Amino acid sequence: MSEACRVDTSVNATVSMALTLQQYNAGQQAQMSLLKESLETQANQVSEIMESAAPKDSLASSGTVGTRINTYA
Repeated sequence: MSEACRVDTSVNATVSMALTLQQYNAGQQAQMSLLKESLETQANQVSEIMESAAPKDSLASSGTVGTRINTYA
């Protein structure tokens, strides 16, 4: 095998590997984007659940009951 043929094969292998890595990275980025979107959706759902579970009434402002401790808890 001549020197030019070996260099050509080496260059082709390098280019092929670079293209393969580029495709792999694109797939990884797509998966990370989907994961991020899923996590954001879950975070929004948890926030909504927590807000709906929180008591809407505040502490009483007068009287002997409910001025220091939220009795709805």
